[in-house]
Amino acid sequence: MNLHSLKPAKGATHKEKRIGRGEASGKGGTSTKGNKGGQSRAGYKSKKAHEGGQMPIQRRIPKRGFTNINRVEYKVINLGQVQQYAEKYGLTEFTLPNLYMNGLISQNDSVKILGNGEIKGKYNFKVNAVSEKAKAAIEAAGGTVEIVK
Repeated sequence: MNLHSLKPAKGATHKEKRIGRGEASGKGGTSTKGNKGGQSRAGYKSKKAHEGGQMPIQRRIPKRGFTNINRVEYKVINLGQVQQYAEKYGLTEFTLPNLYMNGLISQNDSVKILGNGEIKGKYNFKVNAVSEKAKAAIEAAGGTVEIVK
């Protein structure tokens, strides 16, 4: 065997389709594009969501609801999670920078403390919102709550 005698395996290569190279190619005339119409022309581009004359789905389905532009999305932390985070990360103060530095929230998240679970230690909170139940539990455990805007 020599380098000059190497060939691809049988069936590994195919002849290129030569479209529009005369009738003898079998793909002359309309060049496999059918007869007339936009799709047979050069530069044809279908619009996004075009369904060929059928009523498009975005017009068939009715509108529902709305998005409230004044809604405030909070990253929720329950008292049970506070206990876990305090043990795992050694936190005694739960502030937005502290939570961000430990990867618990994103840069622009607003945080709300909710009262699900129990709190055993004395922790200080500087967060965006807190429920009444959570505030009572934190203060009963000797901690403080400060609302930050």
